[in-house]
Amino acid sequence: MRPLNRLEPALPNQAMKTYGIAATQPGHWRTVSCAQTDCAVSASGWRTSVDEATPLGLRQAAYIRHRAGRAFQELREGTLTVFVFPPGEECFTEHRIRGDRPALYLVRGGDWRGIIGQPTIYDRPDQWVDDFATHQDRINHQLGE
Repeated sequence: MRPLNRLEPALPNQAMKTYGIAATQPGHWRTVSCAQTDCAVSASGWRTSVDEATPLGLRQAAYIRHRAGRAFQELREGTLTVFVFPPGEECFTEHRIRGDRPALYLVRGGDWRGIIGQPTIYDRPDQWVDDFATHQDRINHQLGE
């Protein structure tokens, strides 16, 4: 069955190659503080509103009050509890930046219809780009261009 957002290719799956870059393993990314990412939320401070009339709101408020370890002021606005965090306080977003482990540059046989065989894994981006250029050149020659 063909996905709705894809055109049916004119060539069989075996004639296709898929190029990708993966950086999903430990060491590719690391968690850092707001200060290390120039987090605008942390730099200017922020407000978090929760509705303690709901189970989710109760859990959120309990976390902020007892486990978050952040400075805040607590206000009431109508039915909501508003937690006001001062500038410089760590926000609740997990900030991640690239680690020291390089990405994996992959070339796989096949396409979205199915991967064929084992991928070729390049250590450097220039190798991956060269493979791609060679593949494109081969296609152009086959088309007579």
